[in-house]
Amino acid sequence: MGAVMQRSMPAASRLHSEAIQFRIILAATYPFFLAAAMVQRVRPGQAPRRGLPAVRRSVFGEAKAMAVSAIPFAFMG
Repeated sequence: MGAVMQRSMPAASRLHSEAIQFRIILAATYPFFLAAAMVQRVRPGQAPRRGLPAVRRSVFGEAKAMAVSAIPFAFMG
């Protein structure tokens, strides 16, 4: 049982390290995604799609969603 605990510790440590790296990258890239979200709001948008309700997040929520969807690509490879 002790051997199982020792094997899982490096995996837990690695997950913790990756979580910290994700937060650092999120903090570093968030301003760029915030600027992109602001630009999207200012420029004329596309016509709304028919049949789908218009869901609009805050600019900050949109920036976080863009960052969270793009950052995993940094961990690929």
